[in-house]
Amino acid sequence: MATETDEVATLTAADPVVRRASRVRRFLRRRWWLAIIAVLAVSAGGWWLASRDAADGAPPPLLAEVVRGDIENAVTAGGTIKPSTIVEVGAQASGQLEKVRVVVGQIVAEGDLLAEIDATVQINKVEQARAGLRATEAQRAATESSLTLAKANAARQERLLAAEATSQAEYDSAMNALVSARTRLVVLELEIEQSRASLASDEAELGYTSIYAPISGTVVSIERSEGETLNVSQQTPTILRVADLSTMSVHAGVSEADVGKLEIGTPVYFTTLGSGERRWQGAVRQISPTPKTENNVVLYPVIFDVSNDDGALLPDMTAQVFFVVSAVRDVLKVPVGALRDMRDGTASVRVVGGDGTAEERTVRLGMVSRISAEVVSGLEAGEQVVAGIAEEQSWSRRGPAGRVIAF
Repeated sequence: MATETDEVATLTAADPVVRRASRVRRFLRRRWWLAIIAVLAVSAGGWWLASRDAADGAPPPLLAEVVRGDIENAVTAGGTIKPSTIVEVGAQASGQLEKVRVVVGQIVAEGDLLAEIDATVQINKVEQARAGLRATEAQRAATESSLTLAKANAARQERLLAAEATSQAEYDSAMNALVSARTRLVVLELEIEQSRASLASDEAELGYTSIYAPISGTVVSIERSEGETLNVSQQTPTILRVADLSTMSVHAGVSEADVGKLEIGTPVYFTTLGSGERRWQGAVRQISPTPKTENNVVLYPVIFDVSNDDGALLPDMTAQVFFVVSAVRDVLKVPVGALRDMRDGTASVRVVGGDGTAEERTVRLGMVSRISAEVVSGLEAGEQVVAGIAEEQSWSRRGPAGRVIAF
């Protein structure tokens, strides 16, 4: 006889919703076991790879070949390239800028016409000054004639007075006329000199309306436009700039920690963006005692000049500058990473032979930089030394020798 519980179980099993839930529970139980199996498989694979790596041994060392080359101790700095000579060409005459006869980038010679200012006012002033000078010169000619007559009258009155043929008043009047004529002539001479000076100033101002190149060079900028009015009474307006680009100056900012290592004449070279391996050479010309602070860093301006005959250097280019404090040339060298136990001018290095075996060797050092060290004795060119351990991504398990580096 079926119990109540059996009937409930039978009804529940017949319910489709209950049957679907039961299948989901069985599926989830199978997924759980599959996840456990996957985790175990990954762990086993990792253990196997680790075991294989352990069997293969540690990564091989980085090897560096002993070579001949140069070693430098250098102070590095950033710099800006500027023309060694640049002239701001301004206006000395007021007026409208009538014509600009050059363009930016044009090469000009000293004395070439660059621009012209409307000269109407200046021309009128010159004509007025010339007319005034001519009038004063005419007055001088008349005064000279009057002086000649006054001299004759004074001489005649002097003879008559001696013969008691004239009065003292007539004699005094003749002498006064002579002095007046002489004084008037002196005044006119001074007026003529003043008029000539004024005329020369007006002619010079007229000449300023034509603006010529003060130096030979390249027009690097034009600051004013044709039709613009220039007023020199308020300021000296700059019309354009001409620079000599055949010689460039590099202005570098050297930190306060390094500027004491430099002196006038210190060798220096620099590179620019896009110049590849090309280097420009020079020597320190000036070390400014007045620093500039940039981003809380104190920098001292250091200036040197370089030739720019081919025009490869342009104003405001960025330069990476290297001041060579000390250097040795064509010596045996190894990277500093190969040195161990440095003391008293010696160090230990591990030398790797052709069969992969390594030996410790003591070498005597010369000059040491941040990158390389000079080997005075203990090594030969072509030998290989251990300079570090290769990174996991770069070493190979195919032989005892490691990756060779260049320095």
